[in-house]
Formats: sequence, C-alpha cells, structure tokens
Amino acid sequence: MKIARPIAALIESFQKLPGIGPRSAQRLTYYLLHVPQVQLDDFAESVSRLKKDTVLCSVCKNVSETNPCPICSDPSRDQSVVLVVEQPLDILAFEKTGRYKGSYHVLHGAINPLDNIGPDEIYIDDLIKRAPEMSELIVATNPTMEGEATAMFINKQLKNKSLKLKITRLGMGIPTGADLEYADEVTLTQALEGRRELT
Repeated sequence: MKIARPIAALIESFQKLPGIGPRSAQRLTYYLLHVPQVQLDDFAESVSRLKKDTVLCSVCKNVSETNPCPICSDPSRDQSVVLVVEQPLDILAFEKTGRYKGSYHVLHGAINPLDNIGPDEIYIDDLIKRAPEMSELIVATNPTMEGEATAMFINKQLKNKSLKLKITRLGMGIPTGADLEYADEVTLTQALEGRRELT
C-alpha cells in the first residue's frame, strides 16, 4: 500500500529523532492526523521557534532565552564553584535536587575518537578559560568510557595550568555506563556529596 507523501515525510522526520523507531514514528504520525489543526499549528510553531528563540549562554554554554542565562546571572549562586556536564539536560537533573547552589558548564558532548569528537569539538577551551575564577570544578561527565576520557583530559589540562583549583569527580551512586539525565534526585545528591578529588 502506498502511503500519502505528507504522511511518509513526517514518518521519516520522526525516525531521525533519537529513540524513535519505525513503529513509533508511524504511531506518532497517525496520532497527529487526528489532532485538531489548531493544536498542530501550535506544535509546528513550537518546533519552528525552538532554535530561533534560544541562545547559548556565553558563560556556561547552557541553552537559554537570555544571555547570560538565569543561573549565571543569579547573584545568590556561587559562581566560583562550577559543575561541568555533557548536556543541557544534565543541568535539569541537578537543579531538580535543589541542593546544588553553584554554576555550571555544558560541554555539549564528550571526547569520543570513534565518532571523531575531539576536545576541539566540544566546549572544553571555554571551560579552561573560566578556570582562574574557580575555587572548585566538579566534573560530572557521564560514567562511560567517553565521560571518563573527557574527565581525565580536563583534569590534565587544568593541572598543567598549576592553578589553586580543587578538581573533584562525582562520588558513588551513578552506575558506570549510565546517563545522568536518568538518575533520580537522591542518587544525584549522594553523588554530589560523595565527590572525590581528581589526582
């Protein structure tokens, strides 16, 4: 059976999203066929404005509507303590705990030679530039091979600068190979409290 071109095109678009297989893409497309046109227009408008109405914070590289972002411009937060994460979603996970009162730095990825992602492809240089104003850097990259490689690279770069900077890594609680965005608040709080100094 030949599928109408607009339906096939949307199915194809959905399949390009992470975690969406052919069946899910078809289900979503056919679901949207039954949604009132007003809702569809709102959905399309939200997708259209996603990149147009957001910016990368010039300080922490988080995605925001303003530059600097609300966290970097909040005087009640300790800007000298920086928690470095791989993705903006990781910030949401830590903010949910309500326990972290420092600032962040988003790398937008991790070092992964297999995918040709080196230190220059992510925001490590911007992090190094912020180092002189830091008292502590908490490395919260994912506990994966790529996350560990990124943590070791950052640690080595900063140790070479011989700054009076405490560099710590999240403590136990996050299983190896896991993504931070899926960790619950209690686990993340334990990981923050149990952080250890990188040597």
